[in-house]
Amino acid sequence: MEYRRLGASGLIMSELSLGTGTFGGLGELFGDTDAQAARRLVDIALEAGVTMFDTADVYSDGAAEQILGEAIRGRRDRVLLSTKASLPTGEGPADAGSGRSRLITAVESALRRLGTDYIDLFQLHAFDAGTPVQEVLSTLDDLVRAGKIRYVGVSNFAGWQLMKSLAAADRHNLPRYVAHQVYYSLVGRDYEWELMPLGIDQGVGAVVWSPLGWGRLTGKVRRGQPLPDGSRLHKTADAGPLVNDELLYTVVDVLDEIAAETGRAVPQIALNWLLRRPTVATVIVGARNEAQLKQNLGAVGWELDANQIARLDKASATTPSYPHEPYHRLPHFTRLSPPAI
Repeated sequence: MEYRRLGASGLIMSELSLGTGTFGGLGELFGDTDAQAARRLVDIALEAGVTMFDTADVYSDGAAEQILGEAIRGRRDRVLLSTKASLPTGEGPADAGSGRSRLITAVESALRRLGTDYIDLFQLHAFDAGTPVQEVLSTLDDLVRAGKIRYVGVSNFAGWQLMKSLAAADRHNLPRYVAHQVYYSLVGRDYEWELMPLGIDQGVGAVVWSPLGWGRLTGKVRRGQPLPDGSRLHKTADAGPLVNDELLYTVVDVLDEIAAETGRAVPQIALNWLLRRPTVATVIVGARNEAQLKQNLGAVGWELDANQIARLDKASATTPSYPHEPYHRLPHFTRLSPPAI
């Protein structure tokens, strides 16, 4: 396991992180990992060198945070905790968004469920267009000064939303977002069009979610074959990012070729490709069982060669929409390298 600096910050984390979307009973759609099984997954991750564990208040209505807190009890000093808030957690007017009251309540509730007195990385789960950016940032500043959160980030922001926030932070001397939790995979490279150049320019590191294309790059989905009976795509395909089928099968064909060449599993190759991309600080892997987690952890400790990377780049390439496409013709973009410490 290697360790990387998160954007332009002093926070150093493992290149793979463990996500907790399966913790706590979301049921057959995502998993229902109970406290005992979650502790075992955390044990395996820690043994492999994982330091970062990601959760959110909306995962199983807060149960994921509580189960994660129980799983790390007695070893808080060995882990980095990342959680998120802003998405609706109820029907009331104060149950969503990033207003001052909502954020303070969300952080206090997360601390209680996690069983800790500070959160290493607190992220806004979505942009709140109804709350002034300065109010959001000043609230986060108060929480940082109170020692309740240490670093701040966002998730699923558009480029203008993130840049507006960063500009306001600079103008008013408020905390800058150092992380952007984004969807990025071999079958979903839209992050590269605008958000990656922004991250490079502004020192915002990518925390990647759904790196296996919402379950499509597990090695079980192939051209001309029906979805496996156990695939969660039967129930969740419409809930996740859209994927072009022809692009998917083209990428899977190349993944299968490289799997035969390297002896590595398809998911390991897809994850390893992501770890070579600019701005990527950590890739979040999830698992419904120990076997899945151990396989995903096998994505580190080795590297694809230049030819294999080039073939995956070509198979997964799509044409950016205006005005992003011209930027990708500039030679300096192709020379960018992943962050290193």
